Amino acid sequence: MAQNPMRRVSLRNLAAHKVRLVLTVLAVVLGTAFVTGSFVFTDTLQRTFNGLFEDAAKGVDVRVSSPERGSSGVPLEDIATIESLPGVRTVVPAVEGQLVLLGADKTPVQTGGAPSIGSTYVPPEQALGEPETFVVGAPPSAPGQIALNEGGAERAGLSVGDTTQVLVPAHGVLDATVTGVYDVPTDTGGFVGALFTADQATELFTDGAHVNYIDVAGDGSAGPEQLRDEVATALPDAKVQTGDEVREDVKAEVTSALKFVNYFLLAFGAIALLVGTFIIYNTFSMIVAQRLKELALLRAIGASRGQVGRSVVTEALVVGVLGSAIGIAAGVALAYGLRSMLNAFDVGLPSGPLQLEPRTVVVALVIGVLVTVVSAYAPARRAANTPPVAAMREEFAAAGDTLRVRTLVGAIIAVIGIALLVAGSQGTGGGAAATVGLGAAALILAVLLAAPALSRPVVGALGAALARPFGAVGRLARTNAVRNPRRTAATAFALTLGLMLVTVIGVFGSSAKASIDELVDSGITADYVLTGPQQIGVPVGVAPAVAKVPGVESAVALHLMPVQIDDEDTFGTGIGGQLDGVIDYELRSGSADLAGDTVVASESFAAEKGWTVGSPVTMTNRDGVEVTAPVGGILADNQLLGDWFTSESVYQQLVPASMRADLAVLVQAAPGTDVAALRGDLEKASDPFLVVQVKDRDEFKGEQAKQIDTLLAVLYGLLALAVVIAILGIVNTLALSVVERRREIGMLRAVGMQRPQVRRTIYIESVLIAVFGAAVGVLLGLAFGWGFVRTLADEGLGTVAVPWGQVVAMLLGSGVIGVLAALWPASRAARTKPLEAIAGV
Repeated sequence: MAQNPMRRVSLRNLAAHKVRLVLTVLAVVLGTAFVTGSFVFTDTLQRTFNGLFEDAAKGVDVRVSSPERGSSGVPLEDIATIESLPGVRTVVPAVEGQLVLLGADKTPVQTGGAPSIGSTYVPPEQALGEPETFVVGAPPSAPGQIALNEGGAERAGLSVGDTTQVLVPAHGVLDATVTGVYDVPTDTGGFVGALFTADQATELFTDGAHVNYIDVAGDGSAGPEQLRDEVATALPDAKVQTGDEVREDVKAEVTSALKFVNYFLLAFGAIALLVGTFIIYNTFSMIVAQRLKELALLRAIGASRGQVGRSVVTEALVVGVLGSAIGIAAGVALAYGLRSMLNAFDVGLPSGPLQLEPRTVVVALVIGVLVTVVSAYAPARRAANTPPVAAMREEFAAAGDTLRVRTLVGAIIAVIGIALLVAGSQGTGGGAAATVGLGAAALILAVLLAAPALSRPVVGALGAALARPFGAVGRLARTNAVRNPRRTAATAFALTLGLMLVTVIGVFGSSAKASIDELVDSGITADYVLTGPQQIGVPVGVAPAVAKVPGVESAVALHLMPVQIDDEDTFGTGIGGQLDGVIDYELRSGSADLAGDTVVASESFAAEKGWTVGSPVTMTNRDGVEVTAPVGGILADNQLLGDWFTSESVYQQLVPASMRADLAVLVQAAPGTDVAALRGDLEKASDPFLVVQVKDRDEFKGEQAKQIDTLLAVLYGLLALAVVIAILGIVNTLALSVVERRREIGMLRAVGMQRPQVRRTIYIESVLIAVFGAAVGVLLGLAFGWGFVRTLADEGLGTVAVPWGQVVAMLLGSGVIGVLAALWPASRAARTKPLEAIAGV
């Protein structure tokens, strides 16, 4: 029964300080909203994809596919073998491949990352699952005819009877007439599905001897498992699965992919919660400091230490529950907004109702409540252990305990962190990155511990520089900022974390762009680079077409080559031509001549494999085809060329015609050619291939930089939440400090300080705190970014670059943040009535 009065005291105290309650709840709301939104977004995608894949392999008892991804597929002769087995009713070979559809405006249809697929039309009498439902028109019945899914037709602006063109990377461009439009149960945002006749699909998407996979339906005399075993016995080299197994495999792949997205989003949710934790902790510390007299009075009239501590924790519990509940609702809205934003960027996500799983609600509640209660525990304990008589003294409330021990511990941890950071930056790979990560964690902890002691000299120095022009008002603001170093450090630390992460990402982005620039500048000597979409590449035929353009000295196609060497998967490059004139390289031994069957290796890879000039190299593709070629030359390591590359002859032997495409085509102008005028001729020659872009070296670098900027924009957008929470933390702290200093402000007003001067004092104090937090965050971010980039040297990030413009902008912006955060607290302070404040009313 003794706890009930204390509980009522806690609840009434919350109700009496509504502004403080709202600000504290808001910190919890933002953190839990991000976690909830992350789960809801990925759960919605998962449920939608599960619905899609429940229809996959529908009606299929057994599917036969190649055990190796990237192979030509299943041999056509296996169809007859399957048909001869007892218990088999129907056998349907499946053929599909990537394509680019030209819309009504004669431009390629942009899918926004969704698949653009051509496949075989299967008549209803042969279909194993539900046949396509045609909304209008009819299926294709002759070569040159296609049927489109409803979403794809709408996106392309095409209807039945329209003529268009289709690009198949390995075959080039063909004319097509739309004969029908069919319905897809779940039509993703950008998906394009073109149906062809069986003969034409086989010609376009296979090598004529294989199909992608073979679906089998039984006659009912045997179950799917028994039929699977019989087919597997007849085809021991094939991958044989039941329809259920196929669906489970696809679901597992999608789930794995979505887990990465979930972890990625939850990491930012954790950052938001971490920043929010410091705000909550800071808030409760200040609340307890302001209520010491009140709590001491409770102790004096008989409340125990436990009751006082529990009263503070009860307030935290109410804040945590309330904030988490609102955060869950806000998280659903956040997930909806995130999906809408991605669809606005044409990402091609499937549509479906938002999914709020019970697990999401439980996790959000546990995290939000736990973080809040843990944040309040230390202040509650401190309040409970404060002697009543001491707490009632005015000077005790203003005094703080020594910072010596925590500063010493922070300094020791900082030395350890710096040592780990430097040690990790000397190596590359996962181990080195982990060492840098440990060093970063140690330095963050060190800053957390030592920041109060650090804030006094740093904020004092900043105040001397920034506050000097404001005279007595500036000196007062400086004094206020350094008077309570714990509060200043805790307030600034939220902004430190946010800007530290922004700086790390900025260093990554700048280093990536600088590394690409250096790679292109030092490696590519070609005048033009021809590129295509990431999913498609440059269609086969572009290199021969532009090679015929007058003024072209050479047009060299680069092909990706996945093969096995010494039973290990490896990726090399097939070179369609000679490197001289298009790529700069340094020959160590032998020759880089790519005539006939030959392999050229990098110095480090050759040393690893024990190759010398003349060593035989056996390469095996996914179909088991082997080609043995001698090492013709060894080059100095070259990131553009990778570990090894080989001639066009070897590439054609190992890569099936239906799977060929070029990564890029490098064009070198002949001596005396007007390079600027040559661009127009190259564009004209590549126009029939629809998707090819002609770029000079600077434009090619710009294209890579644009892709990096797009990724960074998403990361910055997510990190903006942490910065917003940090700003709210400054607002929160300043508002509470105004309440704490109400009598002091009233006294200043009584002796003549004007309202604008009060506001100016709060503004300057806020700016000093914000700039201090930003400066520490930027310094940490630069150090961590440098360390992590150094560990990625083997991945192509050979240059560490600092985005100085961004650094300066963040430091200046932190000052603006300080002023904005202070607007409301300053206005509140200026409205303080002198007599009421002095009297304590």
